[in-house]
Amino acid sequence: MIASLPTNPTRLVYLGTPEIAVSPLVELCDAGFEIAMVVTGRDKRRGRGSSLSHSPVKVKALELGLPVTHELSDLLHVETDLGVVVAFGQIISKNYLEQIPMLNLHFSLLPRWRGAAPVERSILAGDLITGVCLMVVEEELDTGSICARQEVEIGDQTGDELRQNLVEVGSSMLVKTLKTGLKMPVPQTGSPTYAHKISPDDLLLDWNQPVEELMNKIRLGGAWTTFRGNRFKIWSASVGSALSKPVGTISDDQVAGVNGSLKLLEVQAENRGRQSFDSWQSGARLNSEDRFI
Repeated sequence: MIASLPTNPTRLVYLGTPEIAVSPLVELCDAGFEIAMVVTGRDKRRGRGSSLSHSPVKVKALELGLPVTHELSDLLHVETDLGVVVAFGQIISKNYLEQIPMLNLHFSLLPRWRGAAPVERSILAGDLITGVCLMVVEEELDTGSICARQEVEIGDQTGDELRQNLVEVGSSMLVKTLKTGLKMPVPQTGSPTYAHKISPDDLLLDWNQPVEELMNKIRLGGAWTTFRGNRFKIWSASVGSALSKPVGTISDDQVAGVNGSLKLLEVQAENRGRQSFDSWQSGARLNSEDRFI
């Protein structure tokens, strides 16, 4: 059985790794919570060099003077009221949960989009609303009862913009919930969906899809098509006017789709830097046979 939640936790352990987990840590420190230990992912080689780099959470924790470890087992030797988990990236096994109650800040409205990529999946699916949940950590993936939740409208935000918005909302909600005292968590209701990691295939622009779906991929970042047999990324676009041309046809700064067109703004040809579509087009020497496929 997992450990019971405390009503008013003050001494915490924090488990997180990527940039998205930095702000909640800072907010907890600023709010006066004592962080007894930070557990984060191991140092990795993140460039061409051989030197190791700390995770974003480790960088911030060291800056704040907090004790840091890569070993979950170190938690068993720390006195704490509660563990806070944000994008930790590792499974927390039963023996830890039996000794330390833990809450996870998850960036979706559970049970929709359990799993690794909830922000990305919400945009790809064309969801109108997403949000943040503070849930009890259980052995199963993102199944725990909810202590707090807040909705966020997606609108036309990019993946980076929505992620930052959710982090700000979630960090504030986390601190407020812990400060006001934890109430009895409420079980999740509804049919779950799963947010599997995004692969390159998820970002392939199929010009036979509606332009709204193509825009969702572009807003996520890294969307690609092919041009003259090479990968071609589209970083920014808007919905254009209808074109009575075969899908993928390039007409001025627009590309024909099945129910409209996309007006291209920023692109990146293979082995080239990002540039405006106009700049790329002026050097591409397009002919009547060229199209995106």
